[in-house]
Amino acid sequence: MKVLVLCGPESSGKSWLSGEIQAHFGGELVGEYVRHFINEQGRDTCFADIPAIARGQLAWEDSARTRQPDLLILDTHLLSNMLWSKALFGDCPPDIEQALLARRYDLHLLLDPAGADWVADGQRCQPDLHERQAFFADSLDWLQRNQQPVQIIGGSWPQRSAAVLTAVQRLLDGKSPACATEC
Repeated sequence: MKVLVLCGPESSGKSWLSGEIQAHFGGELVGEYVRHFINEQGRDTCFADIPAIARGQLAWEDSARTRQPDLLILDTHLLSNMLWSKALFGDCPPDIEQALLARRYDLHLLLDPAGADWVADGQRCQPDLHERQAFFADSLDWLQRNQQPVQIIGGSWPQRSAAVLTAVQRLLDGKSPACATEC
């Protein structure tokens, strides 16, 4: 089983590209639990919700892992939960990072917000590109500091799609990422 994570700031194409990957390669797609949580609760999140959101994301991921698909596509993972907790509340429960580091991920596709227009959807809160670029930088810093396999994806929507499909094909062929910086 190859485990692929799409990560990065909001409105950078994670959900769209996850669907593109699944349509092209098959596999199992795990969505973003926090969206389900917010819809279910009917309110914005607070710091006390962070552990429950992390447990929900992990439960969805772990359930998919037990089915052992050839390709497991994660629309997000705990890195996003951890960074959002710090951005919104100035803190994050330490066990979230520990749980993130305890799992194996074969490749992180980190989506650059430059060139991707922000789209309001009732749950997003960073319309300013500068804020999304800071989230991107924090994501890259964490991934590199923790020696996680990462490939940066940017450009226009067609360029993003082509780069992602190439990266996933390389992953499935057992090759390392084409590059660890912008592709």
